[in-house]
Amino acid sequence: METKVGRIKLGTQGLEVSAQGLGCMSMSAFYGPLKTEPDMINLMHHVINSGVTFLDTSDAYGPHTNEILLAKVLRSDVREQVELDTKFGACFVYGKREIWVDPASVREACEASLKRLGLDCTYYQLLELGIIAYSPLGRWFFSSWPKLVETFSDGDFRKVHSIP
Repeated sequence: METKVGRIKLGTQGLEVSAQGLGCMSMSAFYGPLKTEPDMINLMHHVINSGVTFLDTSDAYGPHTNEILLAKVLRSDVREQVELDTKFGACFVYGKREIWVDPASVREACEASLKRLGLDCTYYQLLELGIIAYSPLGRWFFSSWPKLVETFSDGDFRKVHSIP
């Protein structure tokens, strides 16, 4: 028997999302070996059909390839079933992370993300949003981190940037 994920209100402005979201970062970069595009597309369809409809991405994932991957799923009949957010501002220049949030960079990042996603709008910037946990499973919050980090492959972002 398949259980559907429930829905909750996010913030105070009426946006309703699935109680559990899908962080898509590891589908394109950072966590272990690269995954195949067909496998990730199938995974997204599976979680959406299970009721997980709040999808999270960023222009930094790949970079850019995660938004392009999501666009392939959103072109199908699922666009009206999901709430999608994408983030911006973290840029890597000569191997160092920089934060670009001046008005021109924000506009450029938003326009580029929408183009990659094939959308005219996305969700995220709401007043009184509440908390959206950053990678609670993948980064240690709900895990036994010291033992878990030993299982990561050498190229895994979490192993290199682990929290002691």
